[in-house]
Amino acid sequence: MANEKSINSDDQTYSSTKTGDRSILPDDMISVEEARNQILNSISLLPSEMINLSDALGLTLAEDLYSTFDIPPLPNTGMDGYAVRSEDTRGASYDGPIQLKVIGYLAAGFIYQGTVRTGEAVRIMTGAPMPEGADSIVPFEETDEYDWVTRDTTRSDGEWEVNPKSEVRIDVEARAGANIRKAGEDILSGSLALEQGVFIGPAEIGVAASLGLAEIRCYRRPKVAILSTGDELLPPGQKLIPGKIYDANSFSLAAQVTSFGGIPRVLDISADTVEDLTRNIQDGVSDADLLITSAGVSRGDFDVVKTVLANQGEIGFWTVRMKPGKPLAFGTLQDEKGREVPHLGLPGNPVSAMMTFELFGRPALFKMLGRSQINPDAWKRRTIMATAGDRLKNTDGRRFYARCKVELTKNGYIARLTGSQGSGVLTSMTLADGYAICPEDTAAIEVGESVEIMLID
Repeated sequence: MANEKSINSDDQTYSSTKTGDRSILPDDMISVEEARNQILNSISLLPSEMINLSDALGLTLAEDLYSTFDIPPLPNTGMDGYAVRSEDTRGASYDGPIQLKVIGYLAAGFIYQGTVRTGEAVRIMTGAPMPEGADSIVPFEETDEYDWVTRDTTRSDGEWEVNPKSEVRIDVEARAGANIRKAGEDILSGSLALEQGVFIGPAEIGVAASLGLAEIRCYRRPKVAILSTGDELLPPGQKLIPGKIYDANSFSLAAQVTSFGGIPRVLDISADTVEDLTRNIQDGVSDADLLITSAGVSRGDFDVVKTVLANQGEIGFWTVRMKPGKPLAFGTLQDEKGREVPHLGLPGNPVSAMMTFELFGRPALFKMLGRSQINPDAWKRRTIMATAGDRLKNTDGRRFYARCKVELTKNGYIARLTGSQGSGVLTSMTLADGYAICPEDTAAIEVGESVEIMLID
């Protein structure tokens, strides 16, 4: 007869039957992939809107952007120096320099009104358009430019001043086209500069600015309502009293939402009553694109979230075959106008809440943001193979995500656990830069064996 024991889950204790060193889990559990697919299939891309360029970082472009002019618009110099005719410098060397007449000075943002002719040069600054007649730039370092710099003893600030001469000494032979940026070198007029669906990072902001755009059309940021439940919770800042704990989940989840591109709204803590929870949920869904609750989704006597959700909307699933984070709910709720809002019910333990949001909430936000337009797998974290520095034991047939610290050694990556793997040990998350994954069908990963790491840092 099989040996029966109690197994501590993330938010509950339940009975399981153990055969050998493996547990037979309830049939209602679904895999991580099944849960994620259900969530993503229920999530829609959010509408687009015009966004100020300074606010577009981290968003997704909702339309193709074409350039209406060449970038740069004119040939210009790539460094400070002298604009010359390359043929005038033939044979120049440090032993046999060539003297050219300096006919003018040109700063960036101005056009030289004249033509460089045989034996002439124009002193020019980086970014300035090339003067007509010149086909090369000789850098200051390859002239006697710095021989012209003297300390003006009549100045009280002691600054260096340039006392230009009428001629410049060229010490090297210049190549035609040297140190010149061609017109349209970056973007040609009429060409696609940024593709619809591209993630807006700092470089994309710069490209849009170079097109002269003050606003760009992007998919808007998701508004995420966050609701912690539990009679035991206190907001940070209040005096701690016996039997109570501070609400960490609302703030860690809000930080995750912000870091992944959303706009969090932290709701008041809900008591473990149907009335209070119903009121808070309706408040949350009133203007949210996604509602996140933490706690109240396991099998305890006071876990009222299930009751309220059943009355307010539809429930997709309750449990996922993973550790930590087994009690996980997903479904849809309706606001007072009948608008459907997706709901993600996370476990109450702090580590479980953060980890499940990483695995399920982050992909949902990415889809809302349009991050999957070009790359459907944009939400996936980078994974590496490492050597296990500690033993990973999997006793109950769930996929085990262990917090770990990864170190690159001469023999490759090695992953060590960040201490206790209890789902309430939030400090273990502060030390982690990855999750070591022990598959469902693997009882243990021993020290020295290969382990897959999902990097989170």
